[in-house]
Amino acid sequence: MLDQINGLPVHILVLHAAVIFVPLLGLGAIVYGFATAWRPKIGWAVALLAVTAPVAAVITKLSGTEFYNRLLSEESVSPAGKVILDGHMQNGTTTMLLTIALGVVSLVLVALTARNPRALPKIADLGLALVLVVLAALSAYYLFETGDSGATAVWGTY
Repeated sequence: MLDQINGLPVHILVLHAAVIFVPLLGLGAIVYGFATAWRPKIGWAVALLAVTAPVAAVITKLSGTEFYNRLLSEESVSPAGKVILDGHMQNGTTTMLLTIALGVVSLVLVALTARNPRALPKIADLGLALVLVVLAALSAYYLFETGDSGATAVWGTY
């Protein structure tokens, strides 16, 4: 199901959703975490992105695994290319897991502050906001690394 659509790898079709939604979630979560006055205005968007970005990351990862398995079964990958693809797969898994964590923490913060933007004690509010910054930064870093290794696998001479 996640292998091909009309002969095109699903992975190539869906990866752009993760490339768009993961950074948007990171940015929205950071703003939501620190700009308490904006929480009532952007909470719905952060909640929506907290679901959409992890779903996009999971579908991208699963379709990437299908694509990887097909490439290996066709024996069309050189040993050097396999090393690059293995790194790409590891980065993709890390990106997916970090994005899921970012989505969960974002949803928790939105749920706890939806009715009252200042409902949490300041230390808890600051702690969750800092966790969001770390998760957003790591998600963005691994998203970049995943894309870079994927581009190297496609456009490199392997």
